[in-house]
Amino acid sequence: MKTDSVIKILFIENSVEDAEQIITLLRNAGIAVRPARATTTEQIHAALEELGPDLVLFNPTVSTLPLRSVAQQLEASARDIALIACVVKIDDQGVAEMFQDGVSGVASRSQPKQLITVVRREFDSLHTRRQVRRLETALRESERRCDALLDSSNDPIAYVHEGMHVRANRSYLDTFGYEEYDDLLGLPVLDLVSPSDGEAFKNLLRALSRGERADSRLELQARRADGSTFLATAEFTHATFEGESCLQIVFRRQQVDPVLVEQLQRDPVTGLYNRARTLESIDNAVAAASEGRKGQSLLLIEPDNWATIVNGIGLGKADELLAAFAKRANAQLGEEDIAGLLAEHTIGVILHTESDEAIHTWIASLQQVMSRDIFDLGTQSITLTTSIGGSLLGEKNANTDMLLNQANQALRSAQSQGGNRSELHDPAAREKADAERERNWLSLLRQALTQNEFVLYHQQTISLQDAEGDYSEILLRMNGPQGEVLPGFFMPIAEKNGLNAEIDRWVLNQAITALKSRDRLGFPTTFFVKLTPDSLQQQSQLLPWLDRTLKQANLKNGRLVLEMTESKVVTMLRPAQEFINAWKKLGGFFALEQFGSGLNSFQLLNHIDADYLKIDRSFMADLPQHPENQKKVTEICQQAHDMKRMTVAEWVEDAASTSMLFACGVDFVQGNFLQEPQQLMVNL
Repeated sequence: MKTDSVIKILFIENSVEDAEQIITLLRNAGIAVRPARATTTEQIHAALEELGPDLVLFNPTVSTLPLRSVAQQLEASARDIALIACVVKIDDQGVAEMFQDGVSGVASRSQPKQLITVVRREFDSLHTRRQVRRLETALRESERRCDALLDSSNDPIAYVHEGMHVRANRSYLDTFGYEEYDDLLGLPVLDLVSPSDGEAFKNLLRALSRGERADSRLELQARRADGSTFLATAEFTHATFEGESCLQIVFRRQQVDPVLVEQLQRDPVTGLYNRARTLESIDNAVAAASEGRKGQSLLLIEPDNWATIVNGIGLGKADELLAAFAKRANAQLGEEDIAGLLAEHTIGVILHTESDEAIHTWIASLQQVMSRDIFDLGTQSITLTTSIGGSLLGEKNANTDMLLNQANQALRSAQSQGGNRSELHDPAAREKADAERERNWLSLLRQALTQNEFVLYHQQTISLQDAEGDYSEILLRMNGPQGEVLPGFFMPIAEKNGLNAEIDRWVLNQAITALKSRDRLGFPTTFFVKLTPDSLQQQSQLLPWLDRTLKQANLKNGRLVLEMTESKVVTMLRPAQEFINAWKKLGGFFALEQFGSGLNSFQLLNHIDADYLKIDRSFMADLPQHPENQKKVTEICQQAHDMKRMTVAEWVEDAASTSMLFACGVDFVQGNFLQEPQQLMVNL
């Protein structure tokens, strides 16, 4: 499932609490949810129009609506919506009846993992169906355009089914000396090939028709209608014609020097294949993997600390160094291996090996060669190390974009752990790789805590209603061996290993120190600081520490705003309520993040005394193009102001959205469009 996708779910459920429980379960599993609830036919109709749900979760045990009538109403809406029955207990007879009534999946409330799996599966299936429809539309349009281009093309092109011509363009007729297409209709394409090349041509057609791996080009002597011949290259591509599988054949006269073509596909600096030719090779490898070929992998290779090295040797020597680096990498390749330049200093290698062990051996050998050799650059001599990230290629990840992303993620992970490392994505050994990666990150986290290697940034939160003073959001980073690391990499591991509360205290201490420094210099500021659920579990230690630290800093009340996401607070309502009440007695303020993402977010304010409501970021995506989101934001602001709460809109990325949020009544806005995060200077 796409990690950045928001699933719009309609709950047909009498109990708000039961629906909220499922919402919380999904969010804790990393699934972003936009929910709505309905208990009547009219409410379902309204939700279909306003929310446009992706999934419908139906509770057959408590709902007053029959399952069959709900399925019929969804069917009548002409929308592609997955209907999932959420039951207390799964039994074979009941499941069979529910599938007959129109559900596409059945999930058990008592089995959270199974419920999450069903939701993911149905949403993935929905996404795939939508994508297939888009692709089918694009295919039809492409076929229409291709048909038009076929007749206007100067290249001789024909479509062949079972060795017989079924379509040819005007250039094809002219090239082979035929007046009309009827002269070719039913003529074997083999008749247009010289007898000396007939056997090779026939064998290639057979291999392609059986789906076997074969070269898509063949040099041959082509034969015209009058018996004369000419040297040509036949290029073969699988295609369809009028719904039937066939081959497209293009006969190109050999008028271009093959050596020149090869030179044009090379990068002038490194001598490796250029980006376009490398991507073509990756596409070919992916196609082979999708047909069952094994033993292929994609590796991305980069010199460590490239920017620093170039600054040291001078820009004029950068190409010379890159060429030497590429030459050493190329020398390690086997006969089948392919290397090319994918980016400024990123070499992509399609490696063909018999075993995973051979891949690791090849990587270790290359890194040893690179670190051992001396690179002579005129009067300068340097050494360097290399980071390598890659992905094994198989049928499951036979997709070029997926493969490149997996290899790139592995490369960046290797670099962030100190360089001169390698990381290989292996879908078959994912759990083992994740465990090893977690151990490395845990070691780095503990080192960061003991050696003060965390970094704080602040992003200004701008008032649209002329509030006094400065407001900023505190953002956490970690100094890794290869630069700063975002919290998305290390906070889940910190949470799993019980380090979040300790990190929270470090952040709070730095923020309070910075606030004290700003007060002393006459720049009073309010900081929004995120708090993890682990700190709520340790509030008996955190609150006294906060009391002492704030008194020592002599800060005015309200300068420090602690914040937590709505979904986390809902799952820890009692400890959150106790902590916030005690925190308010110390003069602190509190903010709810991702507000408005629940079924009834304002009901939460009956238990949680929040001063700021930070509106869920999903409402900000392309806000000017979504009137329903504008309406929701306006409703949140109006209700918040009635309750004397202030609202904050995050992730604001354009001027049009900013103006629209002002009209909606938002109090504060924040986003990279307004100000990029800046490093927080603690001791000014």
